[in-house]
Amino acid sequence: MTTRAPATASSAGLLVLVATPIGNLGDLSERAVELLRTCDVIACEDTRRTGRLLNHLGIAGTRMLIVNEHTEHGQIEEVLRRLDAGQTVAVVSDAGTPGLSDPGERLVRAALDAGHHVSTVPGPAAAIAAIVVSGLPTGRFVFEGFLPRKGAERTARLAHVAIEPRTVVLYEAPHRLRRTLTELAAVCGGDRPVVLARELTKLHEELWRGTLGNAVLHATSSEPRGEYVIVLAGAPAAPPTTPAVIDEELAAALATGLSRRDAVDHVAAITGAGRREVYRRALESGR
Repeated sequence: MTTRAPATASSAGLLVLVATPIGNLGDLSERAVELLRTCDVIACEDTRRTGRLLNHLGIAGTRMLIVNEHTEHGQIEEVLRRLDAGQTVAVVSDAGTPGLSDPGERLVRAALDAGHHVSTVPGPAAAIAAIVVSGLPTGRFVFEGFLPRKGAERTARLAHVAIEPRTVVLYEAPHRLRRTLTELAAVCGGDRPVVLARELTKLHEELWRGTLGNAVLHATSSEPRGEYVIVLAGAPAAPPTTPAVIDEELAAALATGLSRRDAVDHVAAITGAGRREVYRRALESGR
């Protein structure tokens, strides 16, 4: 890896993460428009999509770099070269706030490490929009983004979600919605409250509220369309901790595919029992 000299005051560029509309173009702020108009280059996921936004704004001639999940790592040096030259680089995603389940995180870390300034023009974010209209508790919540597609990592993440006491916000693609809801219902129980949000801020905005069990039926009865935000109620408070409760929670955690170590950690966390006691009961029961 090439070692870079830190930026000086005279050479330090500016990396700006710019939030763009998640549907309604009227949600783009005046400051965002001005930044997109005056920046030296725009790092975007798709030049066609960002190009349409720029055309709508009457902005022409701004250079664009493709920075998506496949190219972000390879474009870091080009972005840093421009920042070294004192340029302003705007970072946008296809919709919403970049850096949240979208490219931007690596660019921010690289720019900071190189001594450059990083700022943001805040605005729309699908996760925030969904949770504030969900009707579920918003005082404390967890953003999980997209679940892993398959394997042990997905199983472990689902197990974490099942016992998370805070409201959980997830993203999901339409063709994977039914599977994800079915698996959530299996690990969380079909009576867990959930909100499905799609087409937020658009003409056909849809917010479906109900239980996970009914959500599976809803996703099966109609073809899911558009990107979804799933807002899931947190796990209910744990019952009083008794040996029987510990054994029950251990069995449930292990049934989701967690290792003994992870299951012990989770059961200790949700029951308030000492980890040593939970581990002892796991050994005694042969789990």
